[in-house]
Amino acid sequence: MNNSIIKLVAIITACVIAVTLLGVFSAQGAQNKAFSLEESVNTALSDINVQEKRRVDLVYNLADCVMQYDKHEAETLKAIVDGRTGSSDVENVTTAITVVAEAYPDLKSNENYKELMNELSIAENLIAEHRSNYNQQVKDYNRYVRKFPTRMFLNILGYEVVDFGYLKYDAPVDAPQNLFGE
Repeated sequence: MNNSIIKLVAIITACVIAVTLLGVFSAQGAQNKAFSLEESVNTALSDINVQEKRRVDLVYNLADCVMQYDKHEAETLKAIVDGRTGSSDVENVTTAITVVAEAYPDLKSNENYKELMNELSIAENLIAEHRSNYNQQVKDYNRYVRKFPTRMFLNILGYEVVDFGYLKYDAPVDAPQNLFGE
């Protein structure tokens, strides 16, 4: 009888240890997955910040480039016009127009504007894509943190629901008018 009690105590002890270990490993597994999802949220938020920084750098650099090229084109056109205005004879004017048409420099300011608008569009699309990814990561994280039974363990460990990144627009109701002062 003594031998069977020892076996029973050993089996109960082994079962208690197995259940305890199962609980510990389950809780640790839930926490590890929460770590992973939390890092995905943080990475997605960082990606948004990187793209917003890229946009700011891009806007200033491209705008400066376009302005400098515009200035160069204006100076080039002024030099051509000043160089051709010396004659008032109709034949000389016709010759001057032909010379200008043949030797007119290849001005590309409009192409710079197109490139600026294209780059801005790409930057805005990348930001929107990264914001969408962030919201998806937050949704996955929140769904996991709220599920039962992981919710019980994660609440004890301090995991909370993360808020989505909502944009606040303080844009005026009316579109700007008379932008060029005319």
